[in-house]
Amino acid sequence: MKEDMVELLWGGLLQTLYMVLWSSVFALLLGLVLGVTLVVTDKGGVLPASQINRILSTVINGVRSIPFIILIVLLLPLSRLIVGTSLGPTAAIVSLSIGAAPFLGRIIENSLREVEAGKIEAAKSVGATPFTIIFQVIIPEALPALVRGITIAVISITEFTAVAGAIGAGGLGSLAIRFGYQRFRTDILLGTVLLIILIVQILQWSGDHIARSIDRKRCKSE
Repeated sequence: MKEDMVELLWGGLLQTLYMVLWSSVFALLLGLVLGVTLVVTDKGGVLPASQINRILSTVINGVRSIPFIILIVLLLPLSRLIVGTSLGPTAAIVSLSIGAAPFLGRIIENSLREVEAGKIEAAKSVGATPFTIIFQVIIPEALPALVRGITIAVISITEFTAVAGAIGAGGLGSLAIRFGYQRFRTDILLGTVLLIILIVQILQWSGDHIARSIDRKRCKSE
């Protein structure tokens, strides 16, 4: 029984880490584009475009308002189109990435807005281009806040993988439902919970450590 449990938990853990890794990468890329665009196109931004800002903000709010389990179902045809199937960890990455990107976009937006306006104005006064201001002033200055925000988002994606397990995504969530709940395997259920808690704790510790390291280096340089 123990060997069976270890094998099941190990397989579920690998699938969960696979989904979290690639979903986080794609969601971060999409979220960074969304967050930066919201900041730079806002009134007073380096590339003001109020109409684009309003449309993008409305779309983000609309996607975020959809419960994740429903969003996964809505995105099943897209998953099937991209990866050829709507089942399994790879198919779940499509839904996880799209579902997490708007949330991550808002986190990135809020982090970037913490940058002091004076530093942006100083860059403008010396003739810096919008591209330079974005990538050499705004993002570097917001880096500690970005790391902490991204950490929260990755933890949320980890939780989303458990939800995705309910519709055939695999991973620890699916294992908890199919074996822990439906087959009354309390050992499997507790094992999946402990592993998810461990993943979240490691992610949180890592994010906090990186953010503190950036803060310390910044203080020394100043």
